[in-house]
Amino acid sequence: MAVRRKTAHEEWAARYGGGKRPPKEGATTISGVPLQPLYTPQDLAGWSYDEKLGYPGEFPYTRGVYPSMYRGQLWTIRQFAGYGTAEETNRRYKFLLSQGQAGLSVAFDMPTLMGYDSDDPISAGEVGHCGVAIDSLEDMETLFDGIRLDQITTSMTINSPAAILYAMYIAVGEKEGLSPAQLGGTLQNDILKEYIAQKEYIFPPEPSMRLVVDTIVFAARNMPRWNAVSISGYHIREAGSTAVQELAFTLADGMAYVEASIEAGLPVDEFAPRLSFFFDSHIDFFEEIAKFRAARRLWARIMRDKYGARDPKSWMLRFHTQTAGVSLTRQQVENNISRTAYEAMAAVLGGTNSLHTNSMDEVLALPTERAAQIALRTQQVLAHETGVTNTIDPLAGSYFLEQLTDEMERGAQQYFDRIDQQGGVLRCIESGFFQREIADAAFEFERKLEANERIIVGVNAYKEGEGAPVPTLKIGPETERGQVARLAALKARRDNTSARNRLEDLKRAARGRDNLMPPLLNCVKAYVTEGEIMAALKEVFGVYREPILF
Repeated sequence: MAVRRKTAHEEWAARYGGGKRPPKEGATTISGVPLQPLYTPQDLAGWSYDEKLGYPGEFPYTRGVYPSMYRGQLWTIRQFAGYGTAEETNRRYKFLLSQGQAGLSVAFDMPTLMGYDSDDPISAGEVGHCGVAIDSLEDMETLFDGIRLDQITTSMTINSPAAILYAMYIAVGEKEGLSPAQLGGTLQNDILKEYIAQKEYIFPPEPSMRLVVDTIVFAARNMPRWNAVSISGYHIREAGSTAVQELAFTLADGMAYVEASIEAGLPVDEFAPRLSFFFDSHIDFFEEIAKFRAARRLWARIMRDKYGARDPKSWMLRFHTQTAGVSLTRQQVENNISRTAYEAMAAVLGGTNSLHTNSMDEVLALPTERAAQIALRTQQVLAHETGVTNTIDPLAGSYFLEQLTDEMERGAQQYFDRIDQQGGVLRCIESGFFQREIADAAFEFERKLEANERIIVGVNAYKEGEGAPVPTLKIGPETERGQVARLAALKARRDNTSARNRLEDLKRAARGRDNLMPPLLNCVKAYVTEGEIMAALKEVFGVYREPILF
């Protein structure tokens, strides 16, 4: 009778011996993935280097999308910034660029994000508070005054009105004498995740998807350096999802955009190389690294095998990362500096292409210049002092990390199957599937926190010593008054007949099937405001009201 050989775990346990402190039972990642106390070659039984890893810059891109990764070029250091007026934010941009930042990332205020002008009654009290107020092309001109748009890349975090702000940016470039083809950057423009998590939707899903696809088509044909959509898991994670849910729901949204673009008549290899992604880097160090590596591997196989892409650039998942805002605490706020540093290192070890590090005071208000500088320096220390850029994918081959990467991939595939069974992304939005999954995950995290099953330093442990008050950036009422006055002056001096005619042209196009980017460009060049454009599109598309799901 054959004797069963002990597993590596059993052998280790036997050697561990009695009388010593036993390993903690029931450990999990922050997302609830069970963890062994020790990983051995047996955890990778049947594992294939060629299938799972390969070389960086080659399919399936687990080790990174470029052959030399950071040995060739650092990730883009990009700080999210915007507050008050365009003039104030322009000064902040010039400060950040002078400090070594390589790309700009625009934060818009809530009225702009929701498609309202600063003089709309619904905007009262919100103008310039969570980002910069942009009502018209005039504001966009001020925002980038003195900044050469062909020498930087710009990311704009906006969704429902994204096509309008995109048109404004193109128009600013043209005023600088630049063609659209010379402009590089990224438009977030991910409307699906708004219905799933962030809730900054305006139009119903179908016309919203049309706008996204119109920008994808326009960029594919006119702007080879521009990413027309940044498919965003960040806001899904910030809403309370697990890492696996963030991974799965983000890639599912990506597949929905691919299918919609193909249906619009674009060959997959014409647009797929310019799709980009945006992920959260949370505090669970190894889980985040595994998530990023699994995302690249999954997307490569999806694009090649499911959609038949033949250009290797179509297989590459390029992504921006932001450290987790939801991990920041108002208690002992200086602790957020170390949290951000660990999260940034996870993003870099996971192979991010660009990175934003949160400022320690963002949990209290928009970041002060000093806090923003510390966040920027965090990236620079990471890039130039820690040595993590010297070796490509240095954690590859780790029994633990490779097993966790496989687990992320398996978990995401299970969600893909469930989404397909329910009819796809739009049907799952309508049924509330995504929303319920995220709500359940968020509830479970809070339960563990209240039960002290998970520790957050300064919140439910080590609470003594709050530290000195932290200076915060304050936006006074004069900001709103000044912005409203400038908007009134613009409306008085522009050619209002031209503005009205351009809006009528836009409505006619919206009722048909033509690409909406050309009439949108005509509107913004006539200094039609964002709020006026959105009002015109609401007449045609209507507005979305989310059904009661819980």
